[in-house]
Amino acid sequence: MKKLIPSLCVAVTLMMACQSKNTSSGTGDSTTTTSSEDITSTQCYQSIKNRDTATVSLNIENEKVTGSLSYNLFEKDKNNGVVAGIVKGDTIIADYTFQSEGSTSIRQVAWLKQNNQLIEGFGDVEEVDGKTKFKDLGKLNFDKSLVFSKIDCK
Repeated sequence: MKKLIPSLCVAVTLMMACQSKNTSSGTGDSTTTTSSEDITSTQCYQSIKNRDTATVSLNIENEKVTGSLSYNLFEKDKNNGVVAGIVKGDTIIADYTFQSEGSTSIRQVAWLKQNNQLIEGFGDVEEVDGKTKFKDLGKLNFDKSLVFSKIDCK
């Protein structure tokens, strides 16, 4: 009996540690997995302004982000592609690889996360190794000209 009680305490402690180490919760539009090593979530946003629509779906794992981005601007070619980048505090910086007019292009994109919105950043750009990049990330303008609101992921 003296050996049984400490063994049960160790077993219960191990079971509780395993259960609390890896929990998940879903809210319809995002899934979050929490452990000591990794945090993953999926978030979707959409911007509708006049006849222009843009939609982004982001998979965020720790400080890395991947996902898809689509711009459907009135009387312009539609752009569809993927994003891959990093999260720095409340800012997302990513490369957007997309198809437009039959060719593949890469340009840097940036969003500032505020509440349930992403505000797209704009700034001076330059061409570097076939990719359009911001000249100075510190001088990006988040003037709310293109605001993405959180939506349910489909």
